Amino acid sequence: MARLLTLIENQTQEGLDGLAALYPHTGRAHVVGITGAPGTGKSTLVNELARAFRGNPEDDQRAAAPTVAIVAVDPSSPFSGGAILGDRIRMRDLSGDPGVFIRSMASRGALGGLARGTAGVVQALDAAGYDKILIETVGAGQAEVDIARAAHTTLVVAAPGLGDDVQALKAGILEIADILVVNKADLPGADSTQSALRATLEMAHPDGGGLATAGHHAMVEEQPAPAEGWAVPVLATAAIKGDGVEALAKAIEDHRGYLIESGELAQRERARVRAEMESLLRDLLAERFLLRQSEARFEEALEKVITRSIDPRRAVSQLVLEAQAEA
Repeated sequence: MARLLTLIENQTQEGLDGLAALYPHTGRAHVVGITGAPGTGKSTLVNELARAFRGNPEDDQRAAAPTVAIVAVDPSSPFSGGAILGDRIRMRDLSGDPGVFIRSMASRGALGGLARGTAGVVQALDAAGYDKILIETVGAGQAEVDIARAAHTTLVVAAPGLGDDVQALKAGILEIADILVVNKADLPGADSTQSALRATLEMAHPDGGGLATAGHHAMVEEQPAPAEGWAVPVLATAAIKGDGVEALAKAIEDHRGYLIESGELAQRERARVRAEMESLLRDLLAERFLLRQSEARFEEALEKVITRSIDPRRAVSQLVLEAQAEA
């Protein structure tokens, strides 16, 4: 599996052929995305979530527990292109569980919180039979909305003490959340962070619908969901202590149940596949265009843009028109 994922990540022909052969066996896993700003404790939360799904190692029923695959995307260096891949260090206590597979990936400069090969890696793990696939994004914050297209359930993680609470809610990061999590809820300021999240959700749902909250001290305070739609819960966790993680795992299961019963799972899967195909099409067309374009012509257009005699958009349009005329 590890060798295959490397081939897929490197976009080799062997890896792509293997992925094509495996694709008919995909579509069974529940993909959960975990995003949020750096320092919110995403890696620790993912570690504890995997343990919650797997259950007690000494439990005789553990063989029937869901298997879990973790895809942890780490930022790449803009200079060397390498990555620390430090999430494995934080997840060492999962290493002895044969029902858990951990794969670290470098973002390789890709924006949106995911690496270019993330979709293929997730598909391979899905075909391998893992029940839960947890994707932890880079942690760049507001720009990480690609995870909503890649996952069935999206967790947005916040934490107290990271500056302006409302700042973390901008640029669509709140809108992609199926579940909101205030991690490190044992620290001062957790109540105000939860209040900011509640207030924002209440503005989106002034009638009070669509909101389920979790109290800081009780860790979970269930409220009835509205008759239609999904009630986005605000859950408090202290992952380093394991507090609130069981309630979060249950909320993830509840969301999967809602997606299946409402028919939204099929809609999300269609949207996910469409987004993936459009992304692949853009990459392929750009790659083929650059291969067919002469370096001298591209450099000439580049020089015109640098000297401000033409804008970048028009320069690219002219290159495309010239290529079409030659074809």
